[in-house]
Amino acid sequence: MFSSLNDTALDQLFRSARTYNAFSGDIDDATLQRLYDLLKWGPTAANAGPARFVFVKSPEAKARLAPALDPGNRDKTLAAPVTVIVGYDMAFYDKLPVLFPHTDARSWFAGKPEPVLETVALRNGSLQGAYLILAARALGLDCGPMSGFNNALLDEAFFAGTAIRSNFLVNLGKGDPTSIFPRSPRLGFDEACRIE
Repeated sequence: MFSSLNDTALDQLFRSARTYNAFSGDIDDATLQRLYDLLKWGPTAANAGPARFVFVKSPEAKARLAPALDPGNRDKTLAAPVTVIVGYDMAFYDKLPVLFPHTDARSWFAGKPEPVLETVALRNGSLQGAYLILAARALGLDCGPMSGFNNALLDEAFFAGTAIRSNFLVNLGKGDPTSIFPRSPRLGFDEACRIE
C-alpha cells in the first residue's frame, strides 16, 4: 500500500479545489495527452473504459460547440482554453476483447437492451469524467465541470454516426479566483453515511 498523500496534495485535489467560471492560459496538446494518460488508470467495470473525450480547443471546434451551449454557459465556455466533452460509448463492449482479455466479457453486453448498456456506459463514463477532474487538478489545472447544454445538438455536432453520447462538459485552464462563488456546505458524515 502507498502512504497517505500529504495535506498539500489533498487540498489541491479536494479541499481547496473549486469550480471556476472563468479561465485564462493555454494548454498544450502534450498536457492533454498527460491528462488522459493519468485518468485512464481509474477503475471501471470489466475495465470497459466507455468514456470518450473530445478536447475542444480550436476556433472551428468552439464554433461547432457554441450552438449547443445554454446562454448562461456560452461565454465562459467559449473563452476557456479547453472544454472537454465527456461522452460515453454505447458500443463500449467492442473494446472488451482487448481491455478485458482473460474472458469473453463482450458477450456480457453485446445484444443487451439499450437501457442495460446505457446504465453501464453512463455510470462508468461518469466515473472516468470524475477521474479527469482529479487528474487535471493533479496536473495543476483548474476545472469547471457543468451540464447546461443541449445533448442532442452537441451529439450531432461531434458524434454523428457513432454510438457515442455526451454526458457533461469540463472547462480547463487557470481559474480566475474572482469567478467562484463562496464555498457551499457539504453534508456531514452522519447525514450522508452510515457504518454497518
